Amino acid sequence: MKDRTFDYRSVESTPLGPLEFCLRGDFLCRLGFTDPAPAAAVSTPESSLAREVRRQLRGYFTGRLQVFDLPLDLPFEGFTAKALSELSRIPFGQTVSYAELAQRAGNPRAFRAAGLACRSNPIPIVIPCHRVLGRGDRLTGFSCGLWRKAWLLRHEGVAIAA
Repeated sequence: MKDRTFDYRSVESTPLGPLEFCLRGDFLCRLGFTDPAPAAAVSTPESSLAREVRRQLRGYFTGRLQVFDLPLDLPFEGFTAKALSELSRIPFGQTVSYAELAQRAGNPRAFRAAGLACRSNPIPIVIPCHRVLGRGDRLTGFSCGLWRKAWLLRHEGVAIAA
């Protein structure tokens, strides 16, 4: 994880490997798998938001939580902001195509831009870009790895071809 500065960084163990989350002020601003786990990621005392992020991630991975409710810091405007907002509306266990995401974001012909928006998503899982499939329900692109995308979809009850 790089780019912007963070007030807090920590790592949560998950079935898919170490998952680092970063906070800036009162917002979750970054989430991503770290291979291998970084050393000593916590930089300040744990806040109530950090505890809530941890609680919701554990709930998701144990099957008790289907909808995240966390304050997010997203530095995007225009189509990317709209696409990420629409991603957040895709329900647990459902999928859409890149073309459908583009349509929902207001530009039906911008399916490639929808893919770029998914790729630039700094908070995967919470903003569920793993729920977007290629044409013909093909498993395509995921910044955290296709095997993790397949696992997440199966975890949500989506039938994925082997």
